[in-house]
Amino acid sequence: DTKAMLQTTYGFVPWDDSHHPELSQTDGVPDGRWLFINGNNTPRVARIDLSLFETTEILELPNAAGGHASPFTTPDTKYIVSATRFSVPVPNTDVPIESYKKNFKGVLSFITADQPGKMDVAFQILMPGYNYDLAHSGKGPSDGWFFFTTYNTEQAYEKLELNASKNDKDVVAAVDYRRAEACVAEGKAKTVPAKYTHNFKDEATHIAASERKTSVKVLDPRDCEGVVYLLPTPKSPHGVDIDPSGEYIVASGKLATVIPVHSFSKMKKAIADKAFDGEVDGIPILKYTATIAGEVQKPGLGPLHTEFDGKGNAYTSMFISSEIVKWKLGTWEVLDRMPIYYSVGHLMIPGGDSKKPWGKYLLSLNKITKDRYLPTGPELAQSAQLIDISGDKMKMLLDFPTIGEPHYAQAIPASVLQDKQVKFYKLSENRNPGAVKAESEGGITRTGKRVDIKMAAIRSHFAPDNIEGVQVGDTVYFNVTNIEQDWDIVHGFAVLGATNAELILAPGATRTLKWVPTAPGVYPFYCTD
Repeated sequence: DTKAMLQTTYGFVPWDDSHHPELSQTDGVPDGRWLFINGNNTPRVARIDLSLFETTEILELPNAAGGHASPFTTPDTKYIVSATRFSVPVPNTDVPIESYKKNFKGVLSFITADQPGKMDVAFQILMPGYNYDLAHSGKGPSDGWFFFTTYNTEQAYEKLELNASKNDKDVVAAVDYRRAEACVAEGKAKTVPAKYTHNFKDEATHIAASERKTSVKVLDPRDCEGVVYLLPTPKSPHGVDIDPSGEYIVASGKLATVIPVHSFSKMKKAIADKAFDGEVDGIPILKYTATIAGEVQKPGLGPLHTEFDGKGNAYTSMFISSEIVKWKLGTWEVLDRMPIYYSVGHLMIPGGDSKKPWGKYLLSLNKITKDRYLPTGPELAQSAQLIDISGDKMKMLLDFPTIGEPHYAQAIPASVLQDKQVKFYKLSENRNPGAVKAESEGGITRTGKRVDIKMAAIRSHFAPDNIEGVQVGDTVYFNVTNIEQDWDIVHGFAVLGATNAELILAPGATRTLKWVPTAPGVYPFYCTD
């Protein structure tokens, strides 16, 4: 029933490299409706309905490779964005790698996100062939703008660890997406062929569908003056984080010795004054001195990401020196340091990327544990550390192991979610063609070599509970409905010899399992949950 959710232009792709969960927002504050997350490899973005905690929609992204800078949202969740980490030819064709500077381009995708089931690429902005790393939207005075970090402004294509780190400064791309909307509305974007897949789940049938898209609108900044500006930023900037006021743009350079902080108001003045230092592909480069508000001096080694507590303080993760550094917005002075074990990447304050941080706790998401826990073979667990930031000095509260390299997190007060939870699906609203509403509706239907079984699952049995007459060469479809109408009474279903999956059935839900017998015999099926 849900296999179509994982369809792509490459076929059925059941795995991906997930990054950067992002909560939906209303007026710049997390609202608990949806969580978005990316698939970096394919690339894709997914919507998770937080009333169900289920993925309900996945959109593949064309003209992109490595959708790392995603799926960050605008303050009203009108759009989420994705930028290509690895620039490729657009459209993608076989060209010599030596032609990188001429033929390889980046794209910034703006994806409609405020209507469930209707995610699509509203438009893409064609960019120089850099590596686009992370992003965040403006808020308050900077609402209507989006900011993307880049590295490899050298446009190197071999030995990147050396050749993509030569420039003292790379850039943050500042995008006026309302200007982009206007240019698209004026017909300045080109509609270009592009194959990509949109997958979504029907709320009534619980069955997923997949549709192919064939074109996308691509806007060249040369055709839309004022849509993008480049802010020089040292050095290989990774995270770009906007403080709750919307005035400060913090860009953490992996190889920088300072944390540079741009000012949105100074950026606007620099644009008005045409304080430019050249251009790339029709995109003006602003002078560093014209946009910079200040630099945090001697913050530590390897700054990556910054979150905010809503009290005028910023917290930056230091990958190399393994610490969280607290510093003051406006004065740029370091206030406190907390050792981390070890090599922190992302960090998270609940709402710390929004207009309204709940600034009591910070979670450090660490990539390396070394000797912290018992050994587990060649790969050790990662870790997280919970830190109290309510006072002047940070205090470690908890250190615990995690599994998988962490790539950001989100948190909101439980009260935002609790009253929105779906406790069970109403059987009366289940429109799945294989559904049953009572045990008596179960049965077996044969059509040639196809066998369809309608089955009810209820404490503590299946109905029917014996299936006879299935033969080698048949294809069997178990349509199982959990007819419970009680919260958290979940049933599982598995059959011996199934090579694809088991079923997990929420109360009131129907799922279908395809099973093909390969030899005569007796095959038990049972409840796994």
